[in-house]
Order: sequence, then C-alpha cells, then structure tokens
Amino acid sequence: MNRVKVNAEEYPLPSWSGDMCRFAVNVLEEIKRENWELSILLCGDKTITKLNAQYRNKNEPTDILSFNLGETVQKSGKTVYLPGDIVISLDTLRENAEYFRTSEDEELRRLLIHGILHLNGMNHETNGQSEPMLVLQEEILKKLEDKRIISLKNENGGER
Repeated sequence: MNRVKVNAEEYPLPSWSGDMCRFAVNVLEEIKRENWELSILLCGDKTITKLNAQYRNKNEPTDILSFNLGETVQKSGKTVYLPGDIVISLDTLRENAEYFRTSEDEELRRLLIHGILHLNGMNHETNGQSEPMLVLQEEILKKLEDKRIISLKNENGGER
C-alpha cells in the first residue's frame, strides 16, 4: 500500500490536500509502484526560491523540485520505500496555469506526475514534448483526467 503525506509552508494546508494524496497514489499505481511513502510540501515562491538556490544554485522560483532519497526501510515488519520529497510552489503553479491557459487543477496534476516520475528515476534533457518522460507524463495525465484535486469553487477565488 502506498502512502502520501502533504505538508504546507507559507500557506495553510489546503482542504484539497487529501484529494492530492489520492491522486498521487493513483499515479504510483499507474507506474506500478508499491509500498512507497511519498512526502509532498506545498509552499510559496519564497520557500522554493531558497531551496532552488541552496540545491541547484538558481536564485529564482521554480514550479517543482524533487529530492531523491531512495531508501528502503522496515516499518512494522513491512519493507517500505522512501523515494524522496516533492516541493511545489503554489505561486508558480498559479502563474503557469495562467501562462499555459490551463486550470490550476490540471497544472497541479501535471506537476505531481512530473515529480513522481523524477523520483522514479526518470529525467529529461529538455522540455520538448518528445522527451520520453514528458510523453509518459502526458499519457498518465490523460488516463487520470477524471481525477480532480482542486474543485472549481476553490480555483475561482476561494481557498488558496
């Protein structure tokens, strides 16, 4: 059984964080991963800029960072895989959604898939749509298109 934990910094934990956990579990099932314990941090540009500067020497915000851990541990007699952490800037997510003319929900789902694929060992050299990782990302996004995270009410001026 896969488990996902979400925390927030700079913002309160959104009411849709449980839906985000369920979506992440759906992605893990799509890529056939079991017994993963995934950690996700939702934050603003201030936090992600600090992390991006510290770990990538880029003093600017970004939409998502993935930090690979890749450890197997024993918990209650079960073998559990700790892939690492995903950090998502809600500020940059909103900007990207506006720029790409998509919903915040779709952008969040795309970022989660992207981060999980990185933690699963995939990478891409460019952002070109022919990159195998990005092709798989879009295939998973399409397959799970009926699994919403952020409700329309929240997207249109409600909770952030």
